[in-house]
Amino acid sequence: MYPRINLITLGVSDLKRSIDFYERGLGWKLSKESNDSVAFFQIGALVFGLFGEEALAEDIGIPFQKRQKFSGITLAQNQSSEAEVDAVINKVRALGAEILKEPTKVFWGGYSAYFKDFDGHIFEVAFNPFFPLNEDGEIVLNK
Repeated sequence: MYPRINLITLGVSDLKRSIDFYERGLGWKLSKESNDSVAFFQIGALVFGLFGEEALAEDIGIPFQKRQKFSGITLAQNQSSEAEVDAVINKVRALGAEILKEPTKVFWGGYSAYFKDFDGHIFEVAFNPFFPLNEDGEIVLNK
């Protein structure tokens, strides 16, 4: 089996608001495969999905429960420079994201910030000089 994750789906409380946030805040482009119930964004080789949180629980077959403050999961978007980290954080702040950690130099030698979207999903935006990005903006780890 080839190790991979093809799709990450987040349950959201307001699909339209979340689509607007990811399009305007992170510059992601909504796919034509999206519809009134689900949104898809192509993120490199990965597909990122947004789905109503109650409908997602129903699809899984579990009772819907509101999330706790911290799920133990973060998603990260690496940038090519500290200035790009600052630009992303300024965009999402203007759209109403809660900034959990302002952009700052960090102990591991990079530059990082964290924000929470409207549904409590936590994202890191970072510049990591040890994980350079290829021409497609993807991290390629040494094997």
